[in-house]
Amino acid sequence: MPVSHVNRRGQTYYLQQRTTKTGKVAYYFTMKSEGDLVEEIPDGFEVYESPNAQVFLRRIRPKVIADEEVEVVRVELEQFRHLRYHRVEVKGEAITVHEPDQDVGGFSSILNLISGAAGTVSGEDLLQFLTYSPVLRFVLVDEAERAFIVERYCFLGSVDDWIEIGEAGPLDRLARAYIRHLGRDSFFELY
Repeated sequence: MPVSHVNRRGQTYYLQQRTTKTGKVAYYFTMKSEGDLVEEIPDGFEVYESPNAQVFLRRIRPKVIADEEVEVVRVELEQFRHLRYHRVEVKGEAITVHEPDQDVGGFSSILNLISGAAGTVSGEDLLQFLTYSPVLRFVLVDEAERAFIVERYCFLGSVDDWIEIGEAGPLDRLARAYIRHLGRDSFFELY
């Protein structure tokens, strides 16, 4: 049976392979169920789904961030109802919080108007349509002390990059101090 993955939008992707010009094997996911399908995930690789529901095959990386640390960020996000559609991603030494690109309330209203008599759009249905951008991240800077720094994405045309905000410290304290600003005007005042 070929390797497949159903993303959060309900789309099924199939792992395929091709030979490059240099003779190496390249793997990729596609929605086409025919072609040179792969029967099992190659050793040292894993299936990865991005916050925007794109599916990739990537090398398994050493785990730097503990599951408990990711949970600290998730629990803090759950404290705020307006942040329920935010997503958390772990890459390397960073825990990144992604924000929906759409105004969720307005977007939900539009989808409900379109669906009409079919009923209201649920939160699960809404997730199929949302796209995300990274806005806040916690970067591990001291593995022994488990100290993190906080960075926010700066959307100024001259910058468009991550900027460090605040001092390094324990993740729980930083998450409590900064996550509450997400989705609010005060977020853009953080430097």
